[in-house]
Amino acid sequence: QVQLVESGGGLVQAGGSLRLSCAVSGRTVSLYDMGWFRQAPGKEREFVARIRSSGSVYYADSVKGRFTISRDNAKNTVALQMNSLKPEDTAVYYCATARVPGSRNPDDYEFWGQGTQVTVSS
Repeated sequence: QVQLVESGGGLVQAGGSLRLSCAVSGRTVSLYDMGWFRQAPGKEREFVARIRSSGSVYYADSVKGRFTISRDNAKNTVALQMNSLKPEDTAVYYCATARVPGSRNPDDYEFWGQGTQVTVSS
């Protein structure tokens, strides 16, 4: 059974930082593409960042230069360091395991965590 549990969300002022963590069980994170997505109220779930099994990383243009995705193979976790946060970053953030490697389409991800709320005040 594959389980993903996100943590680290919260309320932060614009310009601040948060670090999200995703603990994974039932799947070895180093062997799969892992992604972070977010969903704001009334909007579709959107791609934020992903890390491939090779270690290559990719970001949405809206977060490039501010967010960093990383992986801890020993702990089997994936993290998302978010700096210079903006009010438009407010959303529920989800981590997920890819079913289709190399994709940023949420439909190509099969296992999801429950999400963690990030709220950025202006």
